[in-house]
Amino acid sequence: RSTDYGTTYEKMNDKVGLKTILSYLYVCPTNKRKIMLLTDPEVESSLLISSDEGATYQKYRLNFYIHSLLFHPKQEDWILAYSQDQKLFSSVEFGRRWQLLHEGVAPNRFYWSMMGSSREPDLVHLEAKTVDGHAQYITCKMQNCSEATRSKPFPGYIDHNSLIVQDDYVFVQLTSGGRPHYYVSYRRNAFAQMKLPKYALPKDMHVISTDENQVFAAVQEWNQNDTYNLYISDTRGVYFTLALENVKSSQGLEGNVMIDLYEVAGIKGMFLANKKIDNQVKTFITYNKGRDWSLLQAPDTDLRGNPVHCLLPYCSLHLHLKVSDNPYTSGNIASRDTAPSIIVASGNIGTELSDNDISMFVSSDAGNTWRQIFEDEHSVLYLDQGGVLVAMKHTSLPIRHLWLSFDEGRSWSKYSFTSLPLFVDGVLGEPGEETLIMTVFGHFSHRSEWQLVKVDYKSIFDRRCAEEDYRPWQLHSQGEACIMGAKRIYRKRKSEKKCMQGKYAGAMTSEPCVCTEADFDCDYGYERHSNGQCLPAFWYNPSSLSKDCSLGQSYLNSTGYRKVVSNNCTDGVREQYTAKPQQCPGKAPQGLHIVTSDGKLTADLGHNVTFLVQLEEGDLQRSIIQVDFGDGITVSYANLSSTEDGIKHIYQNVGIFRVTVLVENSLGSDNAVLYLHVTCPLEHVHLSLPFVTTKNKEVNATAVLWPSQVGTLTFIWWFGNNTEPLITLEGSITFTFSVEGMNTITVQVSAGNTILQDTKTIAVYEQFQSLRLSFSPNLDDYNPDIPEWRKDISRVVKRALVEATGISSKHILVALLPGLPTSAELFILPYQDATGENKRTAKDLEQISEILIQKLNQNFVHFELKPGVQILVHAAHLTAAPLVDLTPSHSGSAMLMLLSVVFVGLAVFVIYKFKRKIPGLNIYAQMQNEKDQEMVSPVSQRESIPNVPQSELMSPEQLVDEKLDIQPIG
Repeated sequence: RSTDYGTTYEKMNDKVGLKTILSYLYVCPTNKRKIMLLTDPEVESSLLISSDEGATYQKYRLNFYIHSLLFHPKQEDWILAYSQDQKLFSSVEFGRRWQLLHEGVAPNRFYWSMMGSSREPDLVHLEAKTVDGHAQYITCKMQNCSEATRSKPFPGYIDHNSLIVQDDYVFVQLTSGGRPHYYVSYRRNAFAQMKLPKYALPKDMHVISTDENQVFAAVQEWNQNDTYNLYISDTRGVYFTLALENVKSSQGLEGNVMIDLYEVAGIKGMFLANKKIDNQVKTFITYNKGRDWSLLQAPDTDLRGNPVHCLLPYCSLHLHLKVSDNPYTSGNIASRDTAPSIIVASGNIGTELSDNDISMFVSSDAGNTWRQIFEDEHSVLYLDQGGVLVAMKHTSLPIRHLWLSFDEGRSWSKYSFTSLPLFVDGVLGEPGEETLIMTVFGHFSHRSEWQLVKVDYKSIFDRRCAEEDYRPWQLHSQGEACIMGAKRIYRKRKSEKKCMQGKYAGAMTSEPCVCTEADFDCDYGYERHSNGQCLPAFWYNPSSLSKDCSLGQSYLNSTGYRKVVSNNCTDGVREQYTAKPQQCPGKAPQGLHIVTSDGKLTADLGHNVTFLVQLEEGDLQRSIIQVDFGDGITVSYANLSSTEDGIKHIYQNVGIFRVTVLVENSLGSDNAVLYLHVTCPLEHVHLSLPFVTTKNKEVNATAVLWPSQVGTLTFIWWFGNNTEPLITLEGSITFTFSVEGMNTITVQVSAGNTILQDTKTIAVYEQFQSLRLSFSPNLDDYNPDIPEWRKDISRVVKRALVEATGISSKHILVALLPGLPTSAELFILPYQDATGENKRTAKDLEQISEILIQKLNQNFVHFELKPGVQILVHAAHLTAAPLVDLTPSHSGSAMLMLLSVVFVGLAVFVIYKFKRKIPGLNIYAQMQNEKDQEMVSPVSQRESIPNVPQSELMSPEQLVDEKLDIQPIG
């Protein structure tokens, strides 16, 4: 730490802790005595605070890791801290105590309220992430950001990392239909969509400046890749007109977009820009915020005094406009508020901007004329309000000399600032209005420590400047003295006087000019033609300005011109070019539209839907508006006040509703239609189909949904290894399998942005047999009746059967059925090996069935559910013929048997409905075979499947008629 402008330094390690590792230093912008140091977060999370310009420090431990700090522009003790885990904290005690403000805050998207006349200085603007991952614009007090106290100025969500709060403006972006839309709030009023020319179709936008109640923006349009167009707005930031096309852009080191545009300090409305013309980049200058642009006049002579032959517009001066991110090195161009006429930049003379043959140039008359000052790139430092310019060569080699100019760069003197050559890392000018001290820091070799060299120029001056040492200088643009509607005269030190200027006095006088056409730009929707006139663009209808106005009121009818914002001209053509108030005409309704407030064609069941009625021409306030919501409800309004905030309605059913609106007045009527899809979220999908089916036999598959009514759906069906799906609008299909074996079926259900799916496996064979199983009654005590449990018990039962009988597991499929009492279906399958040989016949299946029934009846099949709980597996007592037997004969006796089995089945189902303990007849029906579904079975109680709609429940008669596949036995 140095207190004598770098003459001597005191080592401060013991003041902050000998083992403390520091990562960053902040100086309070409103009180330079207050300093804050951050420790290295990899070692510890602490703050060191000083209130005496860094002489002493107090250490405070933190329970979060600071990523960045934001100081309040006026209140010196108010700070916002952004943590590494995206939390925002606030402090009113200069970091001594912190409280959590909000979580999930976007990086660098938090701001203090910075309006000129802000009534709430403790208001914080931030972009936060919602629980479902959307971004939202929120404002709240710095000490209370609870859900109840925070506000959401922009309705709905915004695009991620799009919030900008700058001066009186707030900007957000919202992408819909694949296109970004930009919204602005002026002085914290309601948001309005920013209006660019109709076919600009922007891909990207950057706010360049919001000075003097106007927005200067760079917009990349649909047909641009490495260039941007500059647009300038009206006072509210809503209507934009083109200022300059095809400004060069490039990518920064961190992927950020850098636009070749430079705002000259000290002179409002003055910009330099590099424009791309036919693959050549040229530098242009404007003095009236983009109203007029011109090329830069090259110097008349070079550094040696030789004449330069460079004729506009074929040849001109071109400048590099990149500003350095490092505060200790100058960029390609520099200017200062306290030296309004002096611009120093690197560039070249020729037909286009080049990275070769770069020289240094200076202008001391605000860009009207330029002089070459060096043939190599130099860093230039402004001292004493531009009274002294210090230049140091840009080089990777060590240097000993620097150059000084006391006459705004007209002449330069060489000085030595070190006895040994120094590798210069940076230069720091002492911030202050009267100092002439700079510090050069670098190193003598790559292995040496930093060297600090203090350079004090005060000894060069023996006195302060007096009034007679100054001369008046008038700001002008190639001789035109009226710039931005005023004549401004500054005072400059006479070039031959060597005195210290001290405090900057600003412009001496400013006198308004008479308004001319040059003080007016083209209004929104108008374009400047070659004759200088502003005429309507092909896409713009000037009469549309009156579309939002009501009979009896007035609107501003544009003349095609608008005065450049911040232009101070008076009288002249001002009255002729200013928009005139006119009475709103009465019109029949025309161009009627009805849209939802969020622009979507879908709505959630049971939630408010807000409809907006829009009219291109006509007067809503003096019209009758009738809205039919399509669900049997119609409303009417007699004036606009009822629809200003939209027309709200809640739908009680899902479906597609035809919403119609009719607007009529005494001059005519118009109508519009909107088809609204009302849906509710799809939560669960279950694919219902049999476990086993017969080859070449039709099988029904049904997608059972929860909730059962969700709106418009699309069903995508995938069968086996087929690469092409079947797409239907119905949730049930019929299909056949022609190949034996295990087959998979997947159904995907698309509901809005949600897609859910379920996959099932079905066994396909020419013949199989089945057997109903029952269990010890104590199993019911442990049956939670959920799919996962049934799947696990099915696996256990199958293992017990294999162990008890020695039959291969390939022949057995066990499926536990939903409901109580607990029961299962045992399928005996004709498994064959991979060669297709050794396939089991119907006789073999009967033998396997007999073995299984024998072991089951002998109580040989059992398993241990848990220690001490043994479960016996039984065969159902009423065992009829196999459910599937493909003997081809169909005799009369077989038909009698078929009818008898049907009647027996009916009786059993009816009895079983009321007598739960009677085992049932063998059936083969649709059953559950996955963990996430309930299926209806003859033994299920309706109470046990509350999620299955009434239409899915079937009577025993239906089950027998539709599900049994009983054929005569040969």
